Amino acid sequence: MESYSNPEEWVQALRRWDYRAALCPVDASASAEEIQKYAAAAQLADIMIAEVGAWSNPLSPDADERRRALTKCKQQLGLAEAIGAVCCVNISGSRGEPWDGPHPDNYADETFDMVVETVRDIIDTVQPQRTYFTLEPMPWMLPDSPDSYLQLLTAVDRKQFAVHMDIVNWISSPKRHLRNAAFIKECFAKLGPYIKSCHAKDSRLHGTMTAHLEEVAPGLGQLDYAAFLQAVDQLHPDTPVILEHLDTAAEYKAAGDHIRQVAQACRVPL
Repeated sequence: MESYSNPEEWVQALRRWDYRAALCPVDASASAEEIQKYAAAAQLADIMIAEVGAWSNPLSPDADERRRALTKCKQQLGLAEAIGAVCCVNISGSRGEPWDGPHPDNYADETFDMVVETVRDIIDTVQPQRTYFTLEPMPWMLPDSPDSYLQLLTAVDRKQFAVHMDIVNWISSPKRHLRNAAFIKECFAKLGPYIKSCHAKDSRLHGTMTAHLEEVAPGLGQLDYAAFLQAVDQLHPDTPVILEHLDTAAEYKAAGDHIRQVAQACRVPL
């Protein structure tokens, strides 16, 4: 994506790439005036601000890091509310290091309770009315399956708690990879009413004697993109789908072209 220094440049860059949805162009340190200018520019240009990232570890074993993470989540959720973003997204967090890494305690019963209390605290403090706080699926922490996400939705019991869908993060076993169309349908059937935004990536399985699943750009793996895009379209035609984790303009163009080609072939509007 291109650099920008004001709302006009931001809108022009998105138009050059033919994007109708984007990540939030500022963070919570922006002034109220700047936030309003970007919100107005997005509305005028019919650009959806899909998500505000709150990437941090509210479950850190370090108390100071936990406090900083909670503060960041609340500030970024407040930004999402102010700028009119669809959702604010974070991971649930890790009980160890690194902040987004695997740890045995990530699956402890007390960890589930900690996630519930943390999400409630964030939502109850900010009290958003038009945006949602969401957790990104992960392969080694909660929620790690559609059923565990449903359990969290029930336990948190807050209207503004919803789902951010990153299906590739849940392609965590050869079975899910090889039968990913069925897994996509299961995820969207169970979580569809709660899904607010999606990430677009791909999954590649290496044929060694031990399973090695690799995240790659859309079109370079074996994810059934027709099944994915049809599932997204059945939610709502304007559900945002965001590319991520690519390094160059050429990679973003190739990934976007692949998604557009699949969408055209299966008659899904973009």
